[in-house]
Parts: sequence; C-alpha cells; structure tokens
Amino acid sequence: MKKVSIGGGQGFWGDSPDAAIHMVRHGSLNYMACDYLAELTLSIMQRQKLKNPRAGYARDFIQLMDEIGQEAWEKNIRILTNAGGMNILGAVDALREMAHGKGLQGYRIGYVTGDDLLDRIPQMIADGCTFENMDGAGDFNEIKDKLVNANVYYGREPLMECLSGGADVVVTGRASDSALFLAPLAYEFGWEDGDWDNLARGIMAGHLLECGGQGSGGNFQYDWRSVPRMDELGFPIAELTQDSFHITKAPDCGGLISEQSCKEQFLYEVHDPANYITPDVTVDISRATITNDGPDRVRIGGIRGKERPEKLKLCLGYHAGYKVVTYLSFAWPDAYEKAQYAADILMKKMKRKGMQYEDLRIDYLGLNALHLNVAEVDEELIQRMNEVVLRIAVRTREKRDAQLLIPEISPLQLNGPPGASFFGGRAHVTDVIGLWPTLIPRDAVKLESHIVEVD
Repeated sequence: MKKVSIGGGQGFWGDSPDAAIHMVRHGSLNYMACDYLAELTLSIMQRQKLKNPRAGYARDFIQLMDEIGQEAWEKNIRILTNAGGMNILGAVDALREMAHGKGLQGYRIGYVTGDDLLDRIPQMIADGCTFENMDGAGDFNEIKDKLVNANVYYGREPLMECLSGGADVVVTGRASDSALFLAPLAYEFGWEDGDWDNLARGIMAGHLLECGGQGSGGNFQYDWRSVPRMDELGFPIAELTQDSFHITKAPDCGGLISEQSCKEQFLYEVHDPANYITPDVTVDISRATITNDGPDRVRIGGIRGKERPEKLKLCLGYHAGYKVVTYLSFAWPDAYEKAQYAADILMKKMKRKGMQYEDLRIDYLGLNALHLNVAEVDEELIQRMNEVVLRIAVRTREKRDAQLLIPEISPLQLNGPPGASFFGGRAHVTDVIGLWPTLIPRDAVKLESHIVEVD
C-alpha cells in the first residue's frame, strides 16, 4: 500500500534549522514542508522590502537550502514553503542561484503568486467589498489609508499544480500553513473537493507538523521534564496511507512523540473542534482518536471533514501608531516598592510633558509581566524578591509622544529610588503594525502557479 512520509521542517521565521537538516539526512522522507509565516510576519517583511527591494522573504530558508538542497534533490525529497513572504520572486532568484552554484541542472522551482492584494484594495472597495473585521472591532474606513499589506490565506490547489509540473521545491507567500502539507498528500493520493474526510486528514497532518518542535515535545506543558535530549530536538513526521495516519520522528534525535504531546498540538489554535475552518475543508476533530502505537509513534483516527467555507480569510496589516518598550531593574531590599515608585515618577513626568497615548502597560518582570492582571501576587512573594525589572510599554498615535519617554529612563539610576540599573541600551521608537482580519469572496483571488528550471 502506498505510503507518503512528510516532515515539518520549520515552525516559524527564525526557527532552528537543525531538525530539518537531520530529517532530510535520516528521516526517509518523501516531502518536507517549512512554515515561516505568522499573522504579522508579512507586515514585517513588507517593511523590509520597502527599505530594500531585494528583501521581504525568509532568508533563513535559503540558508537551509544551501545546506540540504542538493541532498534533498538527490534523494527526491520535495520541499514546500511559504518563505516567499512578500517577495516570492526574490526568494525564487536566490534559490536559482543556490541550485546553479551547486550544479543542479534541471532543478525545478515552483512558485505561486496572487495572494498579495494590496494594489487591488481600492477596486475591491469600489466593487462593494466592505472588509468587515472578523472580530467586530473598529471601522475599516479609519484604517484603509494606513494599509501596509493585504494577503489572502489560500489552499492546496496552486501548490499541487506546481507539484504536477515537477517542482523540486515550491515557494509561496501566504498559503495557509496546513496547505503546505495537504498539497503533497492530496497530489499523491488524488484527493479532490468532495473527499472531505481525506482532505481533513491531510489538514490535521499539517496541523500536527506546522509548528515544528512544538509537536514533538518542545513547549510541552504536560511534562516537559520527560522530553529526552531537548538539545537535539527532532521535529515531527507524518506517515499516511489511504487507510492510516501516524505521527513519528526521525531516528537518533531528541524529542517526544506521544499521545499527550500530540494532543497538545492537536488542539493548538483550534477554536471549535467540530468546525476548524481552513481554505480547503472544515475539519471536525470532536471525535478524533489519538493513541500510542509504539515508541515515538502515535496513530491518529476519527477525523471528519465538511464542505470548505465560501469565503477566504484576508489579513490586512496597517500602521497603528508608534511604540516604545523600556526597562529598569531594581535590587533588594524592597525591589518591588522601588520599581513602583520609579513608575510613578515617570508617569508624573509624562503628564507634565503632555504625553498622549493610545495604550500603556506598566509591568514587573518576575511578578506579573507574563500573566499580567491575573497573576497571583502575595506579600510573602514580594518580600522574597531579590530583584524586579520595571517594564513600561507605551503606544502612541504620534511619534513625538513616544519619544518623550526615552530620555527619562536612564536618569532614574541616580535621580530615583536606590538600587536601579539601566540595561538593554537606549530604547527606540518603532512602528506598530495592527492586524485587520476579514473575509472576501473566493472569486476575488486570482492565484497563478509557475515553474522555472535551472539550466
């Protein structure tokens, strides 16, 4: 019976390449997919591209391919990635240079364009598209002139076209994370629209792999101490036939594939287990089964699918003002009290200087910086604290207001309560990118697949 093995090579832009390299060398793969994009990553890439037209994609992927591209090609391991970001052609050019430099004659690079809709927004507005916020927040008219990027989440079809064209690597922009994994499975097994259960299986294979090490014992809440060799963490691999679905990992690496580790990733970012919406299929995992089936091997079953949604998700990034984040540490005794007093000094100064802000956070590292207002804080804990770091973050509409805070931090080492220490260097004002999720008709999106061959 035909079996397809696909590995999850990256979980985000900046992830370690070690597991991807290891699974190409030792994992007996047919495919590997590498996910580089988060909700706001494209906005960051767009800002890079505006400063440098050659930037705007995940250069990490090119470095990874320089390491494993030739070996993957020789082993017929086909690679899919959304590392193209906001400059797909730039990523393709870099891959072509890599392949040419290694003498990979006939190497075929597939890529997909059409997810970037920024230039089409005015016409879409004229055509009656209202871009209502999926979270019911705000008025689109207030941000339509501040847009930075507009990228649609799309599914498997254009990636499958690249695979049909013989692509050794497929580069996309905002293809949905799980579509990178579903595309080769649907291509190999011939799954089409209407075969909702199998498409849902492919989506969940991608879902279990798309976060890299988080699916194999990284960030493991249940029992992180039980994860072996985390310094050599292997990433998960999915093995599917028409009748079976397993999660495992490559031999001779760290990490953990277990019922519990898969359960944690299975439910990650799934708001409704009976209706997990993707561009390809609506997935129902409410009756799914996850069972251990040997060492570092888990069987997945009971996944069902429903018809795909009528619309596609469009993520708009827009300029939402400016921010400054700055820190000041205080030593025992009375570290927390000193930090509170310093914050009070700063806020009084900002009031006198007329600072106007949209949002302000004053938190204390070691006390409530992670759990914020729901942190459990008691007097005994406060008295035991050897040190506290004051963190102040402010978001403003005007850049001038954000700049007011910066010169006031360092002087508090001598002009405030004792035991202060300035660290991390002088803060800088940075742009804030807001996220506007919305839904648009499928027929508003025109995706195109391409193949280039290295000669």
